[in-house]
Amino acid sequence: MTSPAKANLLVRIVERMKRSRFLVPYVVGCALFMQMLDATVIAMALPEMSRSLNVDPVRLNIAITSYLLSVSVFIPISGWVADRFGGRNVFVAAIALFTISSMFCGLADTLPELVMARLAQGAAGAMMVPVGRIVMLRSVSKADLMQATTYLTLPALLGPVFGPPIGGFITTFSSWRWIFLMNVPMGIIGIILAIVFIKNTREEKVPPLDFRGFLLTGVALACLVMGFETMGQGEIPWKISLSILSVGGIATVLYIFHVRRTLDPIVDLSLMKIRTFSTSVLAGNLCRFNVGAAPFLMAILLQIIFGMSPFAAGMITFAGALGAIVAKVLISRLFQQYGFRYVLAANAIALGLSIAVCALFTPITSHLVIILVLFIGGVFRSLQMTGINALAFSDIPFERMSGANTLSSMMQQLAFSLGVGIAALTMRANMTINNTTELGLEDVQVGFLVLAVLAAFSAVWFLRLPENAGEVVSRGRMEPHNKPLTDHHA
Repeated sequence: MTSPAKANLLVRIVERMKRSRFLVPYVVGCALFMQMLDATVIAMALPEMSRSLNVDPVRLNIAITSYLLSVSVFIPISGWVADRFGGRNVFVAAIALFTISSMFCGLADTLPELVMARLAQGAAGAMMVPVGRIVMLRSVSKADLMQATTYLTLPALLGPVFGPPIGGFITTFSSWRWIFLMNVPMGIIGIILAIVFIKNTREEKVPPLDFRGFLLTGVALACLVMGFETMGQGEIPWKISLSILSVGGIATVLYIFHVRRTLDPIVDLSLMKIRTFSTSVLAGNLCRFNVGAAPFLMAILLQIIFGMSPFAAGMITFAGALGAIVAKVLISRLFQQYGFRYVLAANAIALGLSIAVCALFTPITSHLVIILVLFIGGVFRSLQMTGINALAFSDIPFERMSGANTLSSMMQQLAFSLGVGIAALTMRANMTINNTTELGLEDVQVGFLVLAVLAAFSAVWFLRLPENAGEVVSRGRMEPHNKPLTDHHA
């Protein structure tokens, strides 16, 4: 084939890909997977990293907390930045910063160098994921939102599952530095795909930045996330964690008063008046608790209680990822036939039961049984997360998508940390009741049961939805706001 013929073929392939309705969700989903994988894979490498950098493993936890702190601070501003500079521009810049900061993480020779790189990486992640979701929301119609959301939800579920085995494998057979350096080629590919296939949509009129609101929400979210995280880790006194949470609570109350006196607040709390959105945030977070907490508890159960190696435990928990992938083919049909109300309510109970079954595992339980339970749980978890995320934006007008995405992203970040904190506090409470200082099987079992009850309880909220809730998404019925914003290709 001649060079001109090859060039023409390449052009035709690119043009055909551009016409695909779900190409943008694929691109954004890949970036989300990169961020979620990086957030979970580092935990398995901390012992090796501590030896390499010649620091105590406990001190090295700052590499995780600094990332979470940076993400929490910058998430509230993501929507305004996307509106001001254009979704694609910010998304590409965020991937570039994430890639560069990942490279510096892999090249770090001291703890301060690593922390600085992780802070930059967190700021990039705070822009990359929420802004990527905004890009997706503006690129598809409400009728296609369910299918598009599937491509975004799947990476978020796969990251915590793939992270431990990948981290264990890289650390065991190579250098911990490759945990970060592998983001470089992935980031370059993501930048190219985003530039070629994503249009730069943004709002025509953007209000001035609510700087006071940005400070209050940044402090609130950062303190709440860090407070729950430190409670979960158990490495600092609980009084300090409680003090951090108190600062976050005070900042939250101050922001609520601030919103009442501000015309264009950085986080629009009036969105909570939209029933489908508020249900997705409040009831949905009861289900989201287990996204971070269930892998946390399962890792403790398999590695500490059952004595498995990190890699062996990771290979077993991989079954949850397979279940999430299988659920993808069921999601659209179920919601189209039965609607959000009944599917989310019934699946919340099923999800709770699948979590509760994990409390029955013992050291003599067959690995095949564990894999089967985790596989089924992965199906329920994927179905619930996709439905919740699609429901959140079903009744949001296009001009308010950015604000809704910012508030939803903040609440999700809080839910993931709160879930781990609840699981850790539950285990400690049970240890205190039993007057023991050594973590045992019963403590982990109680943690699973608490998560199960919270997930199942969300069904009460979902049943209060009207029967036709989210029909524009589940059954593809068009509504007047279902139009894209102005395109800016410059």
